[in-house]
Amino acid sequence: MHFDIIGDVHGCIDELNELIQKLGYMKQQGSYTAPADHKLVFLGDITDRGPNSMAVIKLVYQLVAEQKIAFYIPGNHCNKLYRYFLGNNVQQKYGLETTVAEWKNLQTQQQSQIKEKFMYLYETAPLYFHFKEENLVIAHAGIKENLIGAASERVKSFVLYGDTTGQTDEQGRPIRRDWAKKYQGKAWVIYGHTPVLEPRIVHRTINIDTGCVFGNKLTALQFPDLTFVSVLSKQPFSPDRFTSFDSD
Repeated sequence: MHFDIIGDVHGCIDELNELIQKLGYMKQQGSYTAPADHKLVFLGDITDRGPNSMAVIKLVYQLVAEQKIAFYIPGNHCNKLYRYFLGNNVQQKYGLETTVAEWKNLQTQQQSQIKEKFMYLYETAPLYFHFKEENLVIAHAGIKENLIGAASERVKSFVLYGDTTGQTDEQGRPIRRDWAKKYQGKAWVIYGHTPVLEPRIVHRTINIDTGCVFGNKLTALQFPDLTFVSVLSKQPFSPDRFTSFDSD
C-alpha cells in the first residue's frame, strides 16, 4: 500500500483539490479515482482559519466515508469543533470562530448535514494510525516511541496537542518540547500541527505541516517513497506563524 499523507488543510479547499489532483487522483463529475494501491491520509486539522472549512468537511467525508479512498485522524482543531458540536462551552478563538461563523451562515438543513458528516468522521476515527507492516505511524502532533501502540488520556493529549509544557509564549501560543529530537524509534512518524516553511525530517520523524493557511504551501508525503508533493498557498503570507528550530 502507498499512502499519500496530507498535512494540515485548515479550510483551504482550493489548494486541497489542486494537491489531490497533483498526487495523481483523477477527478470526474465531482468524484476522485485513486491511483492503484494508493490511499489518501488526512492527519488532522481539516478546519479553522481558512476560507472554506465547510467544503473541506464535505470533501473529506466523501473521500473517507463514501468513496473509501482516504483515511482521517483528528487534530486539536477537530477536537474543539467536535466538542462545540456536542454543545460544550468551547472558546471560539484560534480559528474555531471562523468555522462556527461559516457553519451558522448555512441553512438549517445544511447545518445538520455538515454536523452529521463531521461527527461521523471524528467518532469513527482512531487517535492515530499505526501501520505495523509498513513501519509507519501517522499522528497529528506526533508521538513518542514509548507511546506507540497505547491509548490513554496522555496519548490523546500528546497526539492532538503535542508535547506541551503548560506554558505559553508572548503570543499566547502553547510552548512545546521538541520531542522529535529525542525520538529513536524504528517506525516512521509522520505528523503536522507545528507550521514549518519546509518539511522537517529529524531521525525517523517528518513534519509536513507547511502552513498552507498561513500563506506558504500545502504538502503531502508519499510513503514509502518519502517523496514530497506541494502546491502553493493562495492565502496571505504570515511569516510570524512559522516555527524555526535549532540546527537538527
